[in-house]
Amino acid sequence: MDAFRPLLFEDVEALLAGPTAGDLPRLVQEYGLLRQLVEGTAAGVVVLDTELRFVYVNPHMVRISGLSAAELLGRTLAEASPEVDRPESVLRQVLHDGQPRELVGTGHTRADTPFTRRAWHATYHRLHDERGRVLGLAGIFLEISAPQQHVDELERAHRRMTLLDTATARIGTTSDVQATCVELAQFMVPDLADAAGVELNLDVKAGPHRPPPGVLRLRRAALAAVPGIKDAVLALAGLGDTLDYPPGTEIRACLDAGLPWLSNGIPEQEWQSGVVHADRSTSYRNIGVHSVLVLPLIAGRRPLGTLSLVRAFNSQGFTVDDVSVALELAHRAARALERAALHTREHSMALELQHALLNDTGAPPNPRAPTAFRYLPADDVALIGGDWFDSLPLPDGRNLLVIGDVMGHGVEAAVAMSHYRSALRALAMAGLPPHLLLTHADRTVAESGFDRVATCLLTLEDPVRQTVSYANAGHLPPAFLSPDGTVGLVEIPVGPPLGTGFGSYTTLTRPTVPDGVLLLYTDGLVERRGEDIDVSLRRLTRLRLSPRASLDVILDEVLAQLADAPAEDDIAVLAARSRSV
Repeated sequence: MDAFRPLLFEDVEALLAGPTAGDLPRLVQEYGLLRQLVEGTAAGVVVLDTELRFVYVNPHMVRISGLSAAELLGRTLAEASPEVDRPESVLRQVLHDGQPRELVGTGHTRADTPFTRRAWHATYHRLHDERGRVLGLAGIFLEISAPQQHVDELERAHRRMTLLDTATARIGTTSDVQATCVELAQFMVPDLADAAGVELNLDVKAGPHRPPPGVLRLRRAALAAVPGIKDAVLALAGLGDTLDYPPGTEIRACLDAGLPWLSNGIPEQEWQSGVVHADRSTSYRNIGVHSVLVLPLIAGRRPLGTLSLVRAFNSQGFTVDDVSVALELAHRAARALERAALHTREHSMALELQHALLNDTGAPPNPRAPTAFRYLPADDVALIGGDWFDSLPLPDGRNLLVIGDVMGHGVEAAVAMSHYRSALRALAMAGLPPHLLLTHADRTVAESGFDRVATCLLTLEDPVRQTVSYANAGHLPPAFLSPDGTVGLVEIPVGPPLGTGFGSYTTLTRPTVPDGVLLLYTDGLVERRGEDIDVSLRRLTRLRLSPRASLDVILDEVLAQLADAPAEDDIAVLAARSRSV
């Protein structure tokens, strides 16, 4: 410091005012201009010694730092502004090789500022005397907080848009409530939280899961967490565990009001009041949780549950931007959950309806024409389909086999299936031949205004005449397993599907083959996406089956050889064995 003590402009002025001042008019003028430039500039100007201590600061640098010149001089950069991030190793490189360098420093000083985080662009040059001895550094600072904040805002906006766009493709990809909850929790980690849990409102009115009066009971449906805390969080409340929130707790208020609740740096009294769960507050603190953001999942006006986000250890607390993004994601997820719940309810209704119809044979089996059936719903969680089958013993000893497939899925398809099934049952009792059965069913349904068409195949077995009569409304042809074990297709004239009102159908009658087995099926058994139907049907003729086996064994073998896993469509198969009178 003796070789290069803190130097102020006043020191130089005193020198210039000495006895030789009259001989240095040009130096005085130039020095005056230099002082106006350095002290009047909007840039911070500093001189540092070889230990990076301030030996000169201009007035603007004083304003930037929020400290006086006396408080700055003799202190290092880190001592004067410890909250400013700057690579001091770069400054030492300038001292070492003399090459000027530019760098950006960010952080906070003691000066008041409208910016959440300040930024400066600085240029450093090495100073040396006439003998080449290194004296220190000169630094010039320009504040770039305003443009940097604008860039930061653009980056945050881009991040928000990217997250929201990505969420569209990753949340609500299925019609399953549980899967949607898992997608939501996993999407939040680690971009928005160190751990995320989805809790659903049980809405239980009675039974063993009924909560105490006034208590909100949620069930943890999904959890995701960064490595290191997932096991600990799961130990506190695992999947399927219930969490009770009495009136007055913050999370209860969050769901009741439909507003997010945020707490960064949760104090002891808030933990004890049950911000997350009163009896688990100590454990949450032990795993480093310091910030909690809870968002309500509300569809319409119906509370579905909550999305809980936590941050732990060295993660920063949640910002206003974090809350904004998470709230939008919660809104989208709530809509996806509502769609999934709606689908689940509709699927259950359709499944119950279809099972009730398929299990209602309406008449005792015909011992002269034993039958067996199999029904496999699609494995892709799609809505239940309109596949149906029937075996109707008629009063004259004949037996009518029916298999059909209504277009579409869902409750509407199941209801349409019941219409077709009921119409064919009623018409069959009138003793009409198969082609007239289809004709009347076609017109009956069309005139009723029901707009769901269906394919349908009828086979009428007459054990007395030893004949089988067929009529086809747009359905795939039946297969026949001969006593010698070969499988062939029965070629039948095909009319339009039922429900158009313009159907014209033909009955084809063939002799019965004793101990032969008829196989009626819906398209889910043979059709494959992107494959020609002729190829699919040839696969059926290559089946290797034992004709003397029971019908149940034959159907199990058919499904084992043909049914894919997972199935793309519902599969219905009906088998009937012909016998002599």
